[in-house]
Amino acid sequence: MSRSAHPAGPRHADVLTEGHYSAPPADLNALDPKVWARTVSRDEDGVLTVGGRTVTGLAEEFGTPAYILDEADFRARARAWRTAFGTDADVFYAGKAFLSRAVVRWLDEEGLNLDVCSGGELATALSAGMDPARIAFHGNNKSVEEITRAVEAGVGRIVLDSFQEIARVAHIAQGLGKRQKAQIRITVGVEAHTHEFIATAHEDQKFGIPLAGGQAAEAVRRALTLDGLELIGIHSHIGSQIFDMSGFEVAAHRVVGLLKDIRDEHGVELPEIDLGGGLGIAYTSADDPREPHEIAKALTEIVTRECEAARLRVPRISVEPGRAIVGPTAFTLYEVGTVKPLESLRTYVSVDGGMSDNIRTALYDAEYSVALVSRTSDAEPMLTRVVGKHCESGDIVVKDAFLPADLAPGDLIAVPATGAYCRSMASNYNHVLRPPVVAVGDGEARVIVRRETEEDLLRLDVG
Repeated sequence: MSRSAHPAGPRHADVLTEGHYSAPPADLNALDPKVWARTVSRDEDGVLTVGGRTVTGLAEEFGTPAYILDEADFRARARAWRTAFGTDADVFYAGKAFLSRAVVRWLDEEGLNLDVCSGGELATALSAGMDPARIAFHGNNKSVEEITRAVEAGVGRIVLDSFQEIARVAHIAQGLGKRQKAQIRITVGVEAHTHEFIATAHEDQKFGIPLAGGQAAEAVRRALTLDGLELIGIHSHIGSQIFDMSGFEVAAHRVVGLLKDIRDEHGVELPEIDLGGGLGIAYTSADDPREPHEIAKALTEIVTRECEAARLRVPRISVEPGRAIVGPTAFTLYEVGTVKPLESLRTYVSVDGGMSDNIRTALYDAEYSVALVSRTSDAEPMLTRVVGKHCESGDIVVKDAFLPADLAPGDLIAVPATGAYCRSMASNYNHVLRPPVVAVGDGEARVIVRRETEEDLLRLDVG
């Protein structure tokens, strides 16, 4: 295979780009531990290894593209969150980030609870043996069928998202002869510093009941009068991919203010407060996420301080990390198909996947890192845009990144930090098959979500 450098496209350190990078890293072969799973390294031949397996061996056995998940890293991160919050708080893994039956079993073994937001996620959790009492059911438009199944199964809590849902859940629970534990999700008017599509606590959006104008207080009044509900707390989620804790501080202040008003009006001190998730991870070297113990300490201090000021008992805190657990544990492994230099612009590197396995770049303008992983290279860096194989100009995986100038078809490249949302949001655009999820650990690799086949696609086509 030819490894000759391509003659066109900028390759120098003074290149300015619209994306994250303004200059190439000092060593293209180096791996920033912030963005890669914990067992990732290079072997003596320069090939990336994870969990004791080489990516070349994984590609040969499982094909590309593929999501490669470091099981030991996943378990360690789950355990770190559980340890950080201790026994006086609850950690609910946000299943929307990535969910499979294997993941449910890992969560169960590591002592975490589970947050689901659809009937399909609930079915996955129940089929894997998760205790329903450790499941929270979210969603802004739960169907009657989904609510009924959740109540019948005995889920530990349903997060109520609207006035209609308060009445709907109460009616269904009462009809089944049950009293369903519930929280009310409120929007506290906090402007989270994140992309507008993943900011969820400002008032002009679909989630929750606004605190402003007394709407949240009215929702509590209604819930407390309904025999089918046991109101156990208030839920707040301000957004996703957040690094600044100041938003949580404002949210906690306003939620505790509501708890005080509830006590003063109804003589009831609700026993729980859920501050949601949304803590950021490192997608590039510029990102600087906090460790779970730092987050736990900060959130606990914030809630305790606010409750002491309001003369309230400190409620049991719940958090919902999803991305923060699974995001860094996986990378997507691709094979390079074509390398197309554009004079004085950049070089386009096309891979055998794209927006069907990672829509986040197109949807959220997300930034990612990328590395040549089937070998090392001493070639000079070239500015690239990693793109997919779809008939769409926006089919971009990594907007701007430096890769070795001798990159060629057949090379393997990997995009780290793709454990969260990439498989969950994957599609069959252009009838492309969704990749498998391969769990790796202790030198062993196994498929936990298999690759789709053409037979899978055709089985759904009943025309």
